Amino acid sequence: MPGQSILVVDDEQDMRVALTHALSRSGHSVETASSGFEALEKFKSEEFGLVITDVKMPEMSGMEVLEGIKKLSPQVPVIMITAYGTVNNAVEAMKEGASDYILKPFDSEILESAVKRACTNSNGKKSIEVYSNGNSETKKIITQDSKMVEILNLAKNVAPSNATVLILGESGTGKELLASYVHQHSGKSKGPYVAVNCTALPESLAESELFGHEKGSFTGAASRKIGKFELANHGTILLDEISEMAMPLQAKLLRVLQEREIDRVGGNRPVPIDVRIIAISNIDLKKAVKEGKFREDLFYRVNVIPLTVPPLRERKGDIPLLANYFLEKYSSADNKKMKEIAEETISLLLQYDWKGNIREFENTIERAVLLGKGETLLPKHLFLEEPESNGKEPFPIRTGLSVKEMERELIFQTLKEVNGNRTHATKMLGISIRTLRNKLREYKRECQS
Repeated sequence: MPGQSILVVDDEQDMRVALTHALSRSGHSVETASSGFEALEKFKSEEFGLVITDVKMPEMSGMEVLEGIKKLSPQVPVIMITAYGTVNNAVEAMKEGASDYILKPFDSEILESAVKRACTNSNGKKSIEVYSNGNSETKKIITQDSKMVEILNLAKNVAPSNATVLILGESGTGKELLASYVHQHSGKSKGPYVAVNCTALPESLAESELFGHEKGSFTGAASRKIGKFELANHGTILLDEISEMAMPLQAKLLRVLQEREIDRVGGNRPVPIDVRIIAISNIDLKKAVKEGKFREDLFYRVNVIPLTVPPLRERKGDIPLLANYFLEKYSSADNKKMKEIAEETISLLLQYDWKGNIREFENTIERAVLLGKGETLLPKHLFLEEPESNGKEPFPIRTGLSVKEMERELIFQTLKEVNGNRTHATKMLGISIRTLRNKLREYKRECQS
């Protein structure tokens, strides 16, 4: 990237000197201003390709500097500098037009990375690759939505710190993928990444699963067991659906967050740990606190950096991108020759509510590719109810349908209703998982023949 002409705005001289030194070493031309008023005067008289401003300054705040710059020259990117205590202000700044922000303290590498993103207009980026931990498959966060880009920028900037991250959002929005994204951009990216589903922790064994136990500490403890936190040492631990954790275990987790050490069951000394904690919840934890289902002190400990993933219905501009991405993915996987999506299909996808979010959307496209014939994905391949039906009679019995065809529609509609969860589908259909698996294989063979 060629050197930029950068205006640095900060009321602290030491910070101005440090920024000037770091940016100059990277080949940039730097001017400084000690106040917002001075910055705007310089901006009016000189040309700058980028502005970097502190958020908290006397007389004129960074937000006011941002507003002034955008009025004078909307296309010039502005990077905000903020401390952890003003993260919400930084997020608000991005909504007002800031291209990025940096959390204090930061190093020169983070600074230069933010400058590169700002100067190459990262908001135009269509997709961001995320490598699924423990899996060679490359997964992607596909987006051009401004809110989602803000969240990804925030996630990338907080990743190098050791601060606890809380990821909120509805089921199927991609919270686990965002957690993986944070880990990959952290200083612990080369360390382990351990995911724990809190809903699957049996209450009687939960403490042992998380913190480990010593040999003979309880009946059946034939040897020492290392818990999930120790397995994640020097890496990241993901606590999925943390709201489902039993209250006694919440108290123990609070101590881990405070002391950065764990106690094995039956152990006689604490074990220090160096672990980045990411928590996920699909319910409102503030409400859970009011209802007495989640500890208030633990909520404040995990809610240091909150990231909320918007549902698909609030980022519908991503639907055409996602549709084409999944079409290519599953056409290749199933050796199909489906090459394009009809305009009326995209129109139907845009009208649909997607209560199951990205997970439901992906399952729908996968099923359509599996069942569809020809090179074009048509509305009839989706097996979606019409938007105006409001959930009533999603696939009415039609004269001329064979029993076999009706059975197939029923199976796929049930899978859609449960967002592709085969275990739930078999319970609703009253069949075994093996029968369902065989039926799906049969339908796949018919489509390929």
